Amino acid sequence: MFVLLDAKRAGVLGRQHWLSNIVAGVIVGIVALPLAMAFAIASGVKPEQGLYTAIVAGIAVSLFGGSRVQVAGPTGAFIVILAGIVAQHGVDGLQIATLMAGVILLLFGVARMGAVIKFIPAPVIVGFTAGIGVIIWVGQWKDFFGLPAVSGGHFHEKLWSLLHVLPQFDWATTLLALVSLLLVIFTPRIPRLARVPGPLAALIVATAIQALFNFESVATIGSTFGEIPRGLPSFQWPDITLTRMVELIGPAFAIAMLGAIESLLSAVVADSMMGTRHNSNQELVGQGLANILAPLFGGIAATGAIARTATNIRNGGNSPIAGVVHALTLVLVLLFLAPLAASIPLATLAAILFMVAWNMSDLRHVVRMIKRAPRADVVILLVTFCLTVFADLVVAVNIGVVLAMLHFMRRMAESVVVRQQDNGILQRELAHEGIAELPPGVLVYAVEGPFFFAAVDTFQKALADTHTDPKVVLIRLGHVPFMDATGLQALEEVVFNLQRRGIQVMLAEANDRVYAKLRKMGLIDKLGTQNVTRSLAEALARL
Repeated sequence: MFVLLDAKRAGVLGRQHWLSNIVAGVIVGIVALPLAMAFAIASGVKPEQGLYTAIVAGIAVSLFGGSRVQVAGPTGAFIVILAGIVAQHGVDGLQIATLMAGVILLLFGVARMGAVIKFIPAPVIVGFTAGIGVIIWVGQWKDFFGLPAVSGGHFHEKLWSLLHVLPQFDWATTLLALVSLLLVIFTPRIPRLARVPGPLAALIVATAIQALFNFESVATIGSTFGEIPRGLPSFQWPDITLTRMVELIGPAFAIAMLGAIESLLSAVVADSMMGTRHNSNQELVGQGLANILAPLFGGIAATGAIARTATNIRNGGNSPIAGVVHALTLVLVLLFLAPLAASIPLATLAAILFMVAWNMSDLRHVVRMIKRAPRADVVILLVTFCLTVFADLVVAVNIGVVLAMLHFMRRMAESVVVRQQDNGILQRELAHEGIAELPPGVLVYAVEGPFFFAAVDTFQKALADTHTDPKVVLIRLGHVPFMDATGLQALEEVVFNLQRRGIQVMLAEANDRVYAKLRKMGLIDKLGTQNVTRSLAEALARL
């Protein structure tokens, strides 16, 4: 329980902090209420399953996570993946995939993969997040405008179908949705209502209007899903078979990777607001436990929610107490207010998701990055965005990361320099050793930078420029931080070709790491220990 120990060390579990954390927890619970139901419905499951997720995951992450102010639950980022899993494998398939994702996240945490996941490039994250925002926005047109159901497996097909039926919009539904959207946007900007969450204001006002006028054409939670059950969820073990597990391994990894990225991003945001430092690996353990437990109690996938975590901090939350209180607030809602949810218009939940989609897309940040970022990063962002929208989120992230890696390797390869050093360059080092000049017939090459597979071509071209046959070629490795197998193999080939021409090859200044790899590769034995030295001075002395 890292968070409890961290909170205890920081002294925020004392009674003087209880009130502020309880108030923050209640406020976050109220904010989470409409969001949890909206995310659940958009993901293709019942609204109460979103509440179950927020309760179970909220408690698990608050007690076992890596950030003491993290608030977890269903999020908008999951909608695209979860809706696809439900459409293909059903709700039971989603719960099995979520359970498997929880195990994967738990293993990530135990294997200390938290720091590695942070290395996913910013253009990839911005690209797929903006793409998810666009998909959520278009996906809510049906409920926002009261449109008939449309078909289409791909985004462009669904968009085209929605545009065709858009003239059939329902006036009452659309007006109620617009009122809800205005309340979501402007309620926090009214001075006297600044502390009232916009989604809550929209939920109360729109539900009251629908309960009062009872518009027959307006779809509600009650008319679509029936009444939300009053009470806590029961334990249910899903029907797991080896065949289902094999079918769902891909979706499970997608949930795990996206959950890891979102939760660690949320923890970083919390750190910047609080001046704290989270434990990445423990955060993955907490998220893993949350996603193992949530489907066992009727829930769906969960991760750290950036907006709810920020709300928690802004309202005085500074310990795990706030996260637990947020979950208990939702428990009280389920026990005492569940029947009232039947009158909540789906148009209001769609309006809330419109705002979520806008915030996720973060258009200003996207435009700023497109204007100011290097061209290659802009290309990676746009490719990831387009693939997220028109193909598949998992494909988009994979290709985005691969493109970013290839770009990074190209830049790293360009940074590797192999240069010949003559008497002029080595003058100071030679003078320090009391040597006037290099012995005749000796060529010195210095390799600067990581000697990995992408840099092999640079090395081979530089050595190939040795048209004359010197007596000795001395290769300095003092500025080589590491070598991979391809680099070692290239070095071995160069040594072999030079030796075949009767040229003596010497290696100097390799660090311990590189030296160990040279020995393991057998290159030191082939050269002879007399031809591998730890310093330039030693090499020159032997020559």
